[in-house]
Amino acid sequence: MIKPDLSLPIPDDIRAAHFIGIGGSGMSGLARMLLARGIRVSGSDRADSPGLRALEAAGATVFVGHDAANLGDDVDTVVHTGAIWPENPEFVLAKQRGLHVIHRSQALHWLIGGRRLVSVAGAHGKTTSTGMIVTALQRLGTDPAFVNGGVIAELGVSSGIGSDELFVIEADESDGTFLLYDTSIALITNVDPDHLDHYGSDDAFVDAFARFANEAREQVVISADDPGARRVTERLTHSDVVTFGESDAATVRVSDIRTDGAVAFRLTYDGVTVDGRLAVPGAHNAINAAGAVAVLIGLGYGLEEAVRAVEGFAGTARRFELHDTVRGVSVYDDYAHHPTEVAAALAAARTVVGDGRIIALHQPHTFSRTQLMSHQFAGVLEHYADHTVVLDVYGAREDPIPGVTGALVSEAFADPERVHFVADWQAAADYTAAVARDGDYVVTLGCGNVNLIIPQVLDALARTDASGTPSSAAAGE
Repeated sequence: MIKPDLSLPIPDDIRAAHFIGIGGSGMSGLARMLLARGIRVSGSDRADSPGLRALEAAGATVFVGHDAANLGDDVDTVVHTGAIWPENPEFVLAKQRGLHVIHRSQALHWLIGGRRLVSVAGAHGKTTSTGMIVTALQRLGTDPAFVNGGVIAELGVSSGIGSDELFVIEADESDGTFLLYDTSIALITNVDPDHLDHYGSDDAFVDAFARFANEAREQVVISADDPGARRVTERLTHSDVVTFGESDAATVRVSDIRTDGAVAFRLTYDGVTVDGRLAVPGAHNAINAAGAVAVLIGLGYGLEEAVRAVEGFAGTARRFELHDTVRGVSVYDDYAHHPTEVAAALAAARTVVGDGRIIALHQPHTFSRTQLMSHQFAGVLEHYADHTVVLDVYGAREDPIPGVTGALVSEAFADPERVHFVADWQAAADYTAAVARDGDYVVTLGCGNVNLIIPQVLDALARTDASGTPSSAAAGE
């Protein structure tokens, strides 16, 4: 893993940029924006993907695998994520050539320029909240630039160059880079301790959010409900702080949340109350909507028009995203990789699954988080899912820790009959299909590559009948 060095100079001009790890949603979004600015873009990723092919179709030169030969002679700037290793051959060669080598957050800073910035931060909910704000602003007649951590469903992209002064971003707190941006309005969805490998302590994590908020030029919008957010609020010296949530003291108060399918709610601000209804499920999305509406009010819109604009939000990729239904079993994918996020995703699924069961297919993310939170994950999965299949750990930027595997999560279940640890993906897909029956939801959970198992699950479902045995068609193949 490479920690971002934010002291490195950001180039005044970029003519040809090379992205190391171009396939990720955040990096691909930045690459698209540079392409839209007429900048030559190349990039590599460790595996092929539809996102990589889409970038190629948009005009980027893409490579599968990391190799020094991928770095063209015309490249003047190299953009990287923190997930690569210092030994990456493209990174090493860029340093040897004396090129501008910048973290993705610095590339985003360059793209923002001097535009009026709305930064959305938080341990959970920031991708959805960013998507809500962006799509609402478009419905309200503006054309903001934006960079989101996930593809916005109705737009089909995670970024847009925009034509107005507004720029909306999902600001990443994981490595402290959200402190780099010159934010006008800061939205903090929640502050659930995470990324302690970077911050070192709970208190340092909270302090970083307080600094992020206090440096906002115009306004801070922050949760009134979340305990971590309240700790941040206690440390704020900002002159304009707006709170949102179910708390009676919230500036924008959400109440009467109803989760029978699509979530309905009531928002009250400055003595005015408006009813709203979302197309996406889950009580947590009513809270996300309240935060988005609070930002829109801060941008000068009225409560009624803000609620109506947010109502049309259709979700983002990898946030309770339905992929297909085979023999009555619906297969969803969700990016949840923290116990709080897993609880929210599965609680949302529970509101729409009806009489069916929820089968969680969980891929633990990073060895350090698995070691630290295995019992929390087990408790949440056992509470919210009817059955859980645990895969092995997706290490991401980390080296393996001896003894830390997905089995740590499965072994922490109180009822071992409700969980199954399967390291092999095909075996996991086959087992999931054997367990699932008509009306059930299978939900893949994790921010690694667990979504790539979905075709195997769908195929396994197609090859088995409702009793979990191979179908006659499959048997004849």
